[in-house]
Amino acid sequence: MQSEPGKKLPDRAKIDVRHVILVLSGKGGVGKSTVSVNIAKALAMKGKQVGLLDLDIHGPNVPKMLGLEEHQLLSENNKIVPVRVSEKLQVVSMAFLLPHRNSPVVWRGPMKSNAIRQFLEDTSWEPLDFLIVDLPPGTGDEALTIAQAAPNISGAIIVTSPQSVSTLDSSKAITFSRDLGMEVLGVIENMSGYICPSCGEEVDIFGKGGGEQIASEMNIPYLGRIPLDIDIRRSGDEGWPFVGKVADSPAWKSINDIIDRLLAEIESA
Repeated sequence: MQSEPGKKLPDRAKIDVRHVILVLSGKGGVGKSTVSVNIAKALAMKGKQVGLLDLDIHGPNVPKMLGLEEHQLLSENNKIVPVRVSEKLQVVSMAFLLPHRNSPVVWRGPMKSNAIRQFLEDTSWEPLDFLIVDLPPGTGDEALTIAQAAPNISGAIIVTSPQSVSTLDSSKAITFSRDLGMEVLGVIENMSGYICPSCGEEVDIFGKGGGEQIASEMNIPYLGRIPLDIDIRRSGDEGWPFVGKVADSPAWKSINDIIDRLLAEIESA
């Protein structure tokens, strides 16, 4: 990882975690937080000890998607205590520190960077198999800070929707990851096709295949596609992870297959 001439990068945070995975997107509106939440939950369901770190400082949505909006972060022995979702899943988010749901965070870069380091090293994370980091869209302060501060980064997942405007921005996130020396674990194409619940016909509302195409063009793994599903939308709005409640659907099978491919990519790295 490159630093400015004569300037030493800060030491990486000392936390007990085997694999840190950054979830990136080139643009907003592709369902990145939904993917992050469901990947974290799916890994926990497979028996992994998982932390989910919501670093969308200005628009933290993870607590809502997990039904945790009323929770606040507590402190114990001068350490932040993560909010526990289950025995295998714990969460930290800026939303837990806001006085009201509609309170904005009006911070410049240095304040965000300091908060991110606190969320890493001043938090009493239990020993983790995985720390899933949900980042805001783009390649700004949050992504750069976590890439320089987190230990044991296994790589980045790029979330895109099928449209070319999304895959174009995704290529920038891929290049960003490579410039920082991070492995790109693969591309996930979200909102890829809609299966009519009445007739079973699949309609490509946003197109199809853009994620697979960008993965091929940039020579990185393609982890799979997640179709549009009413229950995924409902789960996010109502605060329950889709993978924990809905089984035997095309979207559930897609997410499960993606997790298997992701674990295979990490093990082969």
